[in-house]
Amino acid sequence: MERSLELANVSRVQEFILLGLSSSQDVRIGLFAIFMTLYLLILLENTLIIYLICSHRELQKPMYFFLGNLSCLEMCYVSVTMPSLLVGLRSSLHHVPFTACIIQVFLFVSLIGTKCTLLSSMAYDRYVAICLPLRYPLLMRPQVCLGLAMSSWLGGPLVSVVKTSCIASLSYCGPNVLNHFFCDVSPLLNLSCTHVALTELVDFISAIFIFCGSLLIALASYVAIGRAVFRMPSATARCKALSTCASHLIVMGIFYSMVLFIYSRPSRVESTDLNKMLSVIYTVATPTCSPIIYCLRNKEVHAALWKTLHLR
Repeated sequence: MERSLELANVSRVQEFILLGLSSSQDVRIGLFAIFMTLYLLILLENTLIIYLICSHRELQKPMYFFLGNLSCLEMCYVSVTMPSLLVGLRSSLHHVPFTACIIQVFLFVSLIGTKCTLLSSMAYDRYVAICLPLRYPLLMRPQVCLGLAMSSWLGGPLVSVVKTSCIASLSYCGPNVLNHFFCDVSPLLNLSCTHVALTELVDFISAIFIFCGSLLIALASYVAIGRAVFRMPSATARCKALSTCASHLIVMGIFYSMVLFIYSRPSRVESTDLNKMLSVIYTVATPTCSPIIYCLRNKEVHAALWKTLHLR
């Protein structure tokens, strides 16, 4: 018994090897340039949005308050995965210490949970604005908005602590190669050499609590919005109401559909190149497009930007 424990301790994985997106040197150089540009663009876009919201009184509204929180989240979110992706593109194999891998999982799961609840808070804000316009100043007063935002930022880490603790407590005794560009839950569970039923149960319960719960709130909000819009007498009013929701619906649809496709399957499913490509969409492409989608047709943001650039 003692000998087996000693062997287990000796063979315990001390680091993981990330295969990244490509093994070809020429392809990696081109991808590095592309993703570095996208990373800088994401940081620039979201920093600009936060600056505009903080510096212009006309944008001090609940909708823009949540948008500012989302921009801050996107910068944190992409900064958890993108450096790992870039390092992997600079070298053929990216070696990640066990502790660093677990920390990355904790941060990633935390921010995924925060994003889910923040998107549902934004859907609720649109519901109150369209379905209960007379009560909007009361229902979405600053204290309520701050409470919803704080719940989003604290809820994700609380769930992630439990989930990550279960993953870290598993035994990893080899192999230690992850077919991914960052430490994700499913690839790690697939490498565990112990029984993962309890961890999968915790993973399932946390998904129900955060992911499905926030999705149901968002869907219920938009069902109510749809009913209210179709009851509006004028086509102009309907178009105006829908235009305030269109950007959020697009971002929410892309994010939830990608996450559902990747994480709705069994946790120990083999990692594939398709999984990595889809992960690129919701970890890189979505944060890149979100600021553009939210601000492209927003006249108030356009006005604030022109004012900032002194081009009125």
